Amino acid sequence: MANHKSALKRVRQSETRNERNRYQHKTTRNAVRDLRSTTDKKAATALLPEVSAMLDKLAKRSVIHKNKAANLKSSLATHVNKLK
Repeated sequence: MANHKSALKRVRQSETRNERNRYQHKTTRNAVRDLRSTTDKKAATALLPEVSAMLDKLAKRSVIHKNKAANLKSSLATHVNKLK
């Protein structure tokens, strides 16, 4: 276990950030899954900007890689454009 005050604080911060990142990542994955399962173009078009913003935030905070976020956004946009 850490002995220094700063190391103890770092452990607390890491736990808090880890928990927040896990929650946001899981929430985003669920949103992506919901968007992929949507067959209504109007609903999908409304949902796409929200999911894209979530992916951008994860990439900005290095929870996921920026290229993964770009690939997901691209595939989701393709999916939405193919809907009728």
